[in-house]
Amino acid sequence: MNPNRIEYAQVSPESYKAFGGVYASVQKSGLPKGLVDLVYLRVSQINGCAFCIDMHTRDLLKGGLAVDKLALVPVWHDARGLFTPRERAALAWAESVTRVADTGVPDADYAAAAAEFSDKELADLTYAIGLMNAFNRFGVAFRATPAAAAAKA
Repeated sequence: MNPNRIEYAQVSPESYKAFGGVYASVQKSGLPKGLVDLVYLRVSQINGCAFCIDMHTRDLLKGGLAVDKLALVPVWHDARGLFTPRERAALAWAESVTRVADTGVPDADYAAAAAEFSDKELADLTYAIGLMNAFNRFGVAFRATPAAAAAKA
């Protein structure tokens, strides 16, 4: 953490724990971990959260995601052969929901996501997207230090 900003998890542990409960629920939802981690990474890239980008990149690499695919997550639209239809639908939904102020999450985006995911899966995926957007705001607002930067210090 930035020494000039608060340690939010320490000063408000009950609220932090509540977010952890949502995280645990998403993990138990039945959505594949790799898919959720891919969505977490994309949301974090959009929001510019260095801490979360670092963490989810490491998670995906540990999970066996190829570096070639990982490198193209920001431009997945142009890397059609690398991403499955479900990954593409999840990434598109993540982008639309994350950019809600700009997109309004149009019916076409909903229909595309609903074509790939069951109602429960889509709800759980949206919880994951919402959770990561919240965590990104904490990471950016309080300047959480990425593991790679902490290791260099």
